[in-house]
Amino acid sequence: MTKRFWLIPAVASLAAGIAYAQYPILDMVADKVVQKYQSSSCEQLWQKKGEPKSMEEQRVIGLLKNDPQMRTAFLNKVAAPIANKMFECGMIP
Repeated sequence: MTKRFWLIPAVASLAAGIAYAQYPILDMVADKVVQKYQSSSCEQLWQKKGEPKSMEEQRVIGLLKNDPQMRTAFLNKVAAPIANKMFECGMIP
C-alpha cells in the first residue's frame, strides 16, 4: 500500500519534469516572471497592474493562448509563487 502511495507523486513529478523540459525558453520566461513578483514590493505590483503590456509580454501571451500544453506548463510553474505574492499584497482575498 505505501509503495503505491509514493508511486503516484513520483510519476506526477516525472511527468511535470518532462513537460518543463519540452519548453526550455518557457522555463526561462517563467523564472523571470516569478523573480519579478518575488522581488517587487506590493506598491510596485499595484502600480504595474494598470500599465500596458510590453511587446515581449504580448508576444508571450499570444504564444500561450495558441498552445494549451505550453500554457499549462507555464501556469503550473508560476501560479503558486504569483498567487502567494498577490495574497500577501491584498490583491486577492
